[in-house]
Amino acid sequence: MLRNLLLPERQAVIFALKGVIAMAMALTIALSLNLDRPYWALVSAVFLQMRPESGLVIEKAICQIIGTIIGGLFGILLLTQFMPYPYLALGMLALWLGLNAALSAMVRQANFVYAFAMAAVTAEIIVLMVMVSPSTADSQAIFAVAQARVSEIVIGSICAGVVSHMFWPVKVKDSLQRQARSVINQTLQYLVTELDKSGTHENRHKQIDSIMATLGMVSEDSSAVSYEGPKGPGRSRAANQLAQKVLSLLALVQIFGRLQRRHTELMTPVLTQLLDRLRDAFGRIAESDDFDYCLEQVKALRSDLNDYRSNHDADVPFESHMLNVGAEITSELTILLRAFRALEERDSTLLNAPSMLTYQDPLAGLIIGIRTTIVFLIGAAIWVGTGSTAALMIMILPVIFSIMLARLPLMILKVVLKRLLVGVVVASFVAIFFALNLLSQSSGQLEILLLVLAGPFFIGLLLLADRQTLPYGLGFCIPFSILVSPSRDMSRTFSIDYTLSSAMAIFAGVCILFWVFHLITGPSVQLLVHRIFKTTYHDLLEINQHASPTAWYNRRMADRLLRLTNYDQGSKSRAITDLALTALNLGHVSIRLRSICEGLAGNSLSSLQHWQVSLANAFLLASKGRYDDGFEKACNSLYDELIRLVGDTNQVEAIQGMFLRINLTFERSADAIAAQRT
Repeated sequence: MLRNLLLPERQAVIFALKGVIAMAMALTIALSLNLDRPYWALVSAVFLQMRPESGLVIEKAICQIIGTIIGGLFGILLLTQFMPYPYLALGMLALWLGLNAALSAMVRQANFVYAFAMAAVTAEIIVLMVMVSPSTADSQAIFAVAQARVSEIVIGSICAGVVSHMFWPVKVKDSLQRQARSVINQTLQYLVTELDKSGTHENRHKQIDSIMATLGMVSEDSSAVSYEGPKGPGRSRAANQLAQKVLSLLALVQIFGRLQRRHTELMTPVLTQLLDRLRDAFGRIAESDDFDYCLEQVKALRSDLNDYRSNHDADVPFESHMLNVGAEITSELTILLRAFRALEERDSTLLNAPSMLTYQDPLAGLIIGIRTTIVFLIGAAIWVGTGSTAALMIMILPVIFSIMLARLPLMILKVVLKRLLVGVVVASFVAIFFALNLLSQSSGQLEILLLVLAGPFFIGLLLLADRQTLPYGLGFCIPFSILVSPSRDMSRTFSIDYTLSSAMAIFAGVCILFWVFHLITGPSVQLLVHRIFKTTYHDLLEINQHASPTAWYNRRMADRLLRLTNYDQGSKSRAITDLALTALNLGHVSIRLRSICEGLAGNSLSSLQHWQVSLANAFLLASKGRYDDGFEKACNSLYDELIRLVGDTNQVEAIQGMFLRINLTFERSADAIAAQRT
């Protein structure tokens, strides 16, 4: 924190300057329009400064405006129907907040989460501000309050978007290209490590964790880059294609790694030579920064493998299968490199790459909704019991934080909330002893107001610019805006008892949020893992019912892999991560097998669907630490039918090798899961 304040980087200074300009613009416009609470425009501008890239700011502004309008309409509807029944209105508002919190758990991008947060909080602000003065509440007053709140938040959104675009613009495409280069390098290093006989279990999983974390950032930013010019949508699809191919490579390369580590008896001289060639080629590509050189190396490797397969007959079925896998790895790597190039240049062949899908768990959403509802109801009980206007802050800010921070693991969440509290305390002292003290002695001119506020906001934004100190900055900027409450008439904020009460209310609200998060932790990790594997089981059953099964399966597995690796990082065996990677591979295997079988025998294979069901059942059994011979029998039945229909061809022998490898994988995975549970 001291480093960011005393020796800030250039980008952090620019970020802070842009934030101060945006907030000054928002406050000036809100005051010129005589809006009642212009500080909500400041708060709106602060939230949009979380990520300064133009595309992300535009996307967040759109999400914020849409969420605000929806929340405003619901607030008006709620007041017009339930104003005579205040307790019923509070109950309906609590349900609305819980619903939006639960729905926010069904999306991955932070900007879309923010849209639900704004829909919830805008309605909350409108309802509470009207209920503070029920004697003056009529249809006109309700509409005026709603219009003012929506206007303030929309003004903050527009100002932040304009400043982001006009002053020192930062593009999402630049960060997306850096992330793409990083994830490609990480993937190549992982390919080398996976094929290295001396590679350690810990190192492999450390690299997997890094790949999935970077892939998550690529997936999250891919939607925002589409707002940046005519090439934006193409870059978005290229990023999606890149993520697809990284997953495909992870699914394929682990076959070789597990083979040479656990089944050395199957390593023939041909396979040993194949692994050496792949390892050497991947190492050369990983060490080079020359795109054209990397692409030529992959093309040469692909050509060599195709020539070898054409000119040599495999001695055993397993060799034929593994040669096919090696060729597929080179094919996927070629498309991966082309997708990276398409982030800079248009590539019409990448136009249909779909985006990653968020794994949606209704149980997790229900818990988040209940937690947010409880936070609000505790604040509402305090407000009703005390009648203090300052107690409104116990209900408003904690609800925003409850929705925005719901995805964080509990250990990280504790640290974030503690840093938020530190920011709240510092903001209270700065507001009372610096800002309000100076403003109370001034003539009330707008210029003086902006000058007094610029310094504290600049310092808070310097902290917002760094991910590690972001909670300090967030805990400072938003409470500082609310405590100072800049407006035409600041008589209320100049009252020290009101300001101090508001500061205590904000602090108490964050403390309540901390304990609610601590007490309502949600479903256990074991239950969440089981639900993800159960969903994957259903996907394996229906994978071949889709027009583009590989893309369909990859985009559904991406977020699950990220969640499972996060859940499993505390274990030593990493059996859950291994099984998650196995699940990714099984989808690709089943797609490849169906394609080969239909090419050989058309649609006449009666045992193919039974094999698919047995594959899904065997995976579900392995996720519970069990294994039986049902899948092996299904493999034998399908193999026998292929022999009867097409004879003993090389492709049929390769399929037999595939069956052998999958059976070995299921046995190993079941043993690893059982050992971890024990």
